[in-house]
Amino acid sequence: MNIQPIFDRPNNRPVLIAGPCSAETEEQVLQTARELAQLGYVDLFRAGIWKPRTRPGEFEGIGTVGLGWLRKVKEETGMKTTTEVANTQHVFEALKYGIDVLWLGARTTVNPFSVQEVADALKGVDIPVIVKNPVNPDLKLWLGAVERIYNAGIRRIAVIHRGFSHHGETSYRNVPRWQIPIELRRLFPDLQIICDNSHICGRRDTLLDIAQRALDLNYDGLMTEVHPRPDEAWSDAAQQITPAQYGDLVSHLKLRQLSSDDPEYVHNLEHLRHEIDEIDEELLNLLGRRMQLAEGIGRYKNATTSPSSKPTAGRRSWTAASPKARIKA
Repeated sequence: MNIQPIFDRPNNRPVLIAGPCSAETEEQVLQTARELAQLGYVDLFRAGIWKPRTRPGEFEGIGTVGLGWLRKVKEETGMKTTTEVANTQHVFEALKYGIDVLWLGARTTVNPFSVQEVADALKGVDIPVIVKNPVNPDLKLWLGAVERIYNAGIRRIAVIHRGFSHHGETSYRNVPRWQIPIELRRLFPDLQIICDNSHICGRRDTLLDIAQRALDLNYDGLMTEVHPRPDEAWSDAAQQITPAQYGDLVSHLKLRQLSSDDPEYVHNLEHLRHEIDEIDEELLNLLGRRMQLAEGIGRYKNATTSPSSKPTAGRRSWTAASPKARIKA
């Protein structure tokens, strides 16, 4: 694939995408944009217009009216704008209001039917598209979404790494699994990768650490959620920061010129490979424990179905009633 970059990177500085998780009111959107514009280095102003929520009844976005607010952002501040699209109507509305860059969210990327619908709507249109990783850690699914957009004639494509869903205890909202975007970069060296540190962290206090980690791994940029009053945000309040806090975060980032020959770059890759080895070892241990449990269940079933231990007539069988007894071996 002949993928072209979406963003210019003068002096190899990172691309910076910032703005609220959701467009809530015109005042909120314009205030955020004005304060970010004063920083002088935000490349793309983001705001969610349609929000795919996990459960009904949650705030699902302000809708098309918010696109008019993004148009005002561009007219007033000069910043280019981007928003998420998930179907044909979203694409047509965003194009009508002059949105500069479209992105596909994780819940769209995970569904090839939805991706193809967006791709079909984009045929004959020359607009940059960013593809977020799917919710689950599936590199082929991520690549498939990129390929569908590419096959629609779009050549300016980038991807956003926003982490992956994970069951169990974790300090992340979405586990990074850095090895997956690194493998994507190996397969397509020209594909720009943006880190969505807000969705990986899910909280403010670790945003800088994840942003720095991404830049250390030679990512092309960052997407961060910024709100004038984060605690009052209608969605994802815990992971948003004020424009002033965002400026402070950017000021603490250390830019490094890394290459495959750079010792620090090699060290970071080796550290990630070590993490992969540790995960593999954990998986083997878990599989070993599962096998032991499965064998135990088998032995227990044999013991409880022997003639001497079968339940008498009219007596309820514990093995049939217990949830533990219904675990698949």
